[in-house]
Formats: sequence, C-alpha cells, structure tokens
Amino acid sequence: MNALLFRPALPHESSRIWEIILQAKEQMRRENKCQWDEHYPTPQHIAKDIENGYAHVLCRNEKIIAYGAVVFDGEPAYQKIKGKWLSENPFVVLHRLAVAEEEKRKGIAAVFLSETEKKSIEKGIFSFRVDTNFDNIYMQKLLKKSGFSYCGEITYPQGSRMAYEKKLSH
Repeated sequence: MNALLFRPALPHESSRIWEIILQAKEQMRRENKCQWDEHYPTPQHIAKDIENGYAHVLCRNEKIIAYGAVVFDGEPAYQKIKGKWLSENPFVVLHRLAVAEEEKRKGIAAVFLSETEKKSIEKGIFSFRVDTNFDNIYMQKLLKKSGFSYCGEITYPQGSRMAYEKKLSH
C-alpha cells in the first residue's frame, strides 16, 4: 500500500470531495439506507466544513481517497443522550466519513479513524465520539472493531442515531 497522507482539505478540492460523497450516497441508496439523502450532506455542508477547518482528507499519491469532518467544537445533539457517554471530557467528533468507491474494502475508513485519533491526542483531547444510523451496519462494525463503545441514542431533526465513544490513550 502506498503511503497515505491525512491532512486538512483545501477549498479547490471540494469537487473531488463531493464526488466521493455522491458515491457514498449512491451506495446508501442502492442498499436502501436512509442516513444520507438529497438534503444531507450537500455541497454547502462541505464548503462550511472547509471554511471552519473541519474538512479532512486522506490521500494516496496526492489523490483524495476519503473525506470526513473532524470537529473539535462539540456537537449540540450530543448534549442529550438516551444512555450515557463514557466520559464528560472534551471530545473530537467525526461526521460525513466517506471513502472513494475504488478504495472500498481496503481498510481506508479504519485509517481515517486512526488518523483522527492521532490528531485528537496531539491536541490533548482524549475522547472520540461518532454517531451513525441504525441501518449502517458497515459503520457499526468498523466502530466496534476500532474500539468504540455503544453509548445510546442521540437525536437530530432528521431522526435518531446510534452514539459511540472511544476513550483515547495519552
């Protein structure tokens, strides 16, 4: 496997990011999953991620192969959970994780999670939270395999999500 580079996304890369998001949306549509639809995510979400410094990409040979929003500013929906978080510490959250179609089933999403963990630890943040839809079995398996614990349900305007947390080692 060629070396992978994890870094913040640049504004001119939004079209490649959007291409990857559309591939993920199409896969969800084919599999009758309802986490993402025509209203979410949108190019505006990606532009806002880039503007806020959340947008991160994983590249192989300078080509973007995965995207995610790495957020250290909290997540309002996480304030109310039906269940219990593992910690009350500051946390990083990952939203909108998508892997390019040609890179699926190569462990790229796991690498993205691992790189997000490293970035979080570098910032002195030792808690990592993620949410996913009840029908997103791929993400649920990835989170379990990556050491995340199921903590309960959180609610967005578009519905409830499964909430996970992982405590990170210093």
